[in-house]
Order: sequence, then structure tokens, then C-alpha cells
Amino acid sequence: MLKIMGYDWAERCQHVPFGVVQGMKTRRGDVTFLEDVLNEIRLKMLQNMASIKTTKELENPQETAERVGLAALIIQDFRGLLLSDYQFSWDRVFQSRGDTGVFLQYTHARLHSLEETFGCGYLNDFNTACLQEPQSVSVLQHLLRFDEVLYRSSQDLQPRHIVSYMLTLSHLAAVAHKTLQIKDSPPEVAGARLHLFKAVRYVLANGMKLLGITPVCRM
Repeated sequence: MLKIMGYDWAERCQHVPFGVVQGMKTRRGDVTFLEDVLNEIRLKMLQNMASIKTTKELENPQETAERVGLAALIIQDFRGLLLSDYQFSWDRVFQSRGDTGVFLQYTHARLHSLEETFGCGYLNDFNTACLQEPQSVSVLQHLLRFDEVLYRSSQDLQPRHIVSYMLTLSHLAAVAHKTLQIKDSPPEVAGARLHLFKAVRYVLANGMKLLGITPVCRM
């Protein structure tokens, strides 16, 4: 069909077999339609965001809820082998901590906020030799593995390698964010740390886009 429609990349397409998602139910019953799932995602994310003060500052809460919700669903689906069956859980999907799409989006938004707060003062003044702390080194070493992970996923057509990589990067960034202060640090040190966090956000954004996720800058 794709070939008839005139897409020259149709010949390169491959079918990747996938397993069964068990326990995915919405209010309309046992038969689950994609439209129901997307509506349920948007509703649940809006409910979760309603209790967060910063939600009031969002220009389009509906759009943010949809993007975060889709990230939650995609990461849940791509965490394991595509051929494996798994038990779906709405509660697990929407956890803001742990290995979830919500956590990925939260990390990206948090790092974006960091750039907005300090970017003007530090992005032009930095020295990478200042990144000597164990937390900095761990993040840098993990960033260097991105190409390797992309290659691995391209070979076996399994997105779980990218998902695992990004979740680990988010956890490393969370630890680094707590220990590597930018405020009140010497300009060279602050600039180096800010560039490190910017690199993390850049890789997270690219990784999410590869999986069909649109990164959010606020949530």
C-alpha cells in the first residue's frame, strides 16, 4: 500500500512483531480503542497536573498533558522486548518517579528551566576541565554511549535500548542536579556544569523524538 501511495522508502520498511498488552481497559469496557486510550491519557494527566502549582503557568495545559501522557504510554510499551506480552497498569504508567515517560519529560522540563534561569550569564564562560566531580564524570561517560545505543537499536529494531539509555541518563542527571550547584559557583565552574546539563537535555530531546515523543519544556 505504501508503495502504491508513492513512498520511495516503502521498500525499506520491515515488520517488527509485537506482543499482547494485557489489562488495558478504559471506561467503555474490555475492548480498547486507541481513541479511548488517548482520551484517558489526556484526562488522567490533567488530573495529575491540576495539583501542581506550575500547571497554572502553562500556556496550553491540554497539549502538555497529551504530550506527557503519550510519553508515558510509549515508554511503557517500549521498555521491554517488543515481542513480549506485558501487564498494563495505569498507576505505573503515570508515576512521576522511576522508569517512566513522565519522569523523562519531567527531567527534560527541569533542565530546560535551568537553562532559562542561568543561560544568559554562564553559557559563554566555561571550562570543561572544571568537570571533575564523580557525578559529572558519570554523566559524561554515559553521554558518550549514545551513538552505540542508537546503532544497537538500528540493528535489532528494538527501541528498548534507547529507552533504557535515556532512563539511566535521567537518573544520573537527577543526582548531578542535586550535587552540582550552578548558583554561587565560580563562573567557569557554573558554565561548565550548565553546558553539561544542556548536553543531557539535548540528548534526551533527540532520544525522545526518535521514539515519537515530543519533549515538553514546562509541566
